[in-house]
Amino acid sequence: MNFTRWSARLPGTQRRAAARTEHTVSPDRLGDGSVPVARAERLTDDPPGVPAVDELPAREVLDRIPALVALVHGPEHRIAYVNDAYVAAFGARPVGEPAREALPELDELGLLPLLDQVLRSSKPRTVKSRKAPSGRSYTFTCTPVDVPGDRARGVLVFAADVTDHAEAAERLRASEREQRRTAVTLQRSLLPQELEEPDDLRIAATYQPGGTEAAVGGDWYDVITLGGGRTALVIGDVMGRGVRAAAVMGQLRTAVRAYARLDLPPHEVLQLLDGLAQEIDPNQIATCVYAIHDPNEGRLVYASAGHLPILVRDESGVVLRADEPTGPPLGTGGWIHASGSVPLGPGATAVLYTDGLVERRDADLDDGIAALESALAGATGTPQVICDRLLRSAGVTAGHDDDVALLVLQHPARPGPDGDLFRNAALDLLGGVEAAPRARAFASGVLTSWRFPTDLHDLGVLAASELVANSLQHGVPPMRLRLRRTDRRLIIEVTDGDDHLPRRRRAEPADEAGRGIAIVATIASNWGSRRTPGGGKAVWCEFALPRGAG
Repeated sequence: MNFTRWSARLPGTQRRAAARTEHTVSPDRLGDGSVPVARAERLTDDPPGVPAVDELPAREVLDRIPALVALVHGPEHRIAYVNDAYVAAFGARPVGEPAREALPELDELGLLPLLDQVLRSSKPRTVKSRKAPSGRSYTFTCTPVDVPGDRARGVLVFAADVTDHAEAAERLRASEREQRRTAVTLQRSLLPQELEEPDDLRIAATYQPGGTEAAVGGDWYDVITLGGGRTALVIGDVMGRGVRAAAVMGQLRTAVRAYARLDLPPHEVLQLLDGLAQEIDPNQIATCVYAIHDPNEGRLVYASAGHLPILVRDESGVVLRADEPTGPPLGTGGWIHASGSVPLGPGATAVLYTDGLVERRDADLDDGIAALESALAGATGTPQVICDRLLRSAGVTAGHDDDVALLVLQHPARPGPDGDLFRNAALDLLGGVEAAPRARAFASGVLTSWRFPTDLHDLGVLAASELVANSLQHGVPPMRLRLRRTDRRLIIEVTDGDDHLPRRRRAEPADEAGRGIAIVATIASNWGSRRTPGGGKAVWCEFALPRGAG
């Protein structure tokens, strides 16, 4: 069998086929006998003659190259030739036998259909890094050839050993997987392990890391009970990916919880976070929404630093997009953030989310938000059910190419007996010191109507009396006493027009003042104070209810 024609199809030989020498050394230039031939060759300017490719012994060349070479012909791919490297790798192969029986390694590697395809298309095909049963990895190139003396066409199989490259690539992939596992572990450890459960809200949240090919980002969420029935809700996204983004996220989340304890308005919390983000990393920015829910107001007060708008579905199913106000991301500096609000009454559901839920490379961001609005409009059930439905509607799976953080909160409507466990009562404190006995009588009557045990009734009246007395002495009108009960606690709050916050201090024996807040802090489960948006302050305390109270 003549191998010279198809040997020219081996990789690299086609480029060398045209490189035949045109300048051979003629006998008259080899010297006259007095000059050695070797010297004559060094003195000439012409390159030494080389044999043409067609004149090379093809079989000897193929037998010696380290790559694996096999030639098959006909529709059954009968073996015409295998070189020594092929025999060393897979053993001797009988000439003339069909490849399906004689070349089981090609069958196991899935190359037999590829041979059929090469014969049909008359075009070469390559498959990269297939692992053979021996454990070695090869890249196979299958090229159609014409076999002299045979009408059936053949296929030249050329296999290069790429085991070292494949193992290096696998080590790199393993390292990347380990880094990703580290980042995912860090990310999940920095997120809340268990969400706080406010009295007035039902909340569910989820974090879905990107697929195995995507690095972990810096998405996060949090729920923080502020006391007095109020709840802070946070969601954010640190730009970038990997361990660094997760670490920055953890620092910002910790800072948010610390700033939340100051009970500041949302825009002031973002202002503090903006400065902190610049200190953590001047080149790192993050988006964030910080919102506060006050059941007494029936609204969600929020501030946004470059984050996506909050979506709220009311009891009738109408979805509202809270677009404004929105400032630049955290870490940019030089911006005064502002707070806005959106209604969140009984029966309403709000959704806070990161861009991985709505952003797609082939679609506009607004289209993604509109699709989420449509999905939210038809989503009913518990917050966890809604959370799952929104993820499914957005096509978020384990192979999603971006991180997703999603926070769903409901302010449930409570009709019937369940509503009796959530009550409010308020009294405007008019006049001077005579308002104190009216406040005590009001608190006593309300707590009696709520059927609290005697000891809790007496503690509540005492706390209300001390808070009112403190406000009458140090505050300015307008003043208001508010009592509120949930299924878990009694909350007493007094507001006035002075913005100086009280603090607990040790009163000396001769002091006539300074004991009111100390008494409240001693008898109550928790207490605190904050400035109100319109000016002034609110001082509150709360008592945990015994099981079965009311």
